[in-house]
Amino acid sequence: MNNVTLYTTDTCPYCHSAKSLLAAKGIAIHEINIQREPGKLEEMLERSGRRSVPQIFIGDSHIGGFDDLAKLDRQGGLMLMLA
Repeated sequence: MNNVTLYTTDTCPYCHSAKSLLAAKGIAIHEINIQREPGKLEEMLERSGRRSVPQIFIGDSHIGGFDDLAKLDRQGGLMLMLA
């Protein structure tokens, strides 16, 4: 199974939604909180090219933000990517 990495902050409602969606499916995540680990912001920018959170990765594939994750799930692609 591919690892799921989320770059998040404490106050981001979309981060909480992404974590809830993944938890509801029983998917374990590796969370990197850029608010608590400021050095990780540069890592997130380098990997995603984006400043907004959440930034979601499955393995090395950049999914995008929560809307992208939810769309992938609705289309049935999320579980395929995790297989």
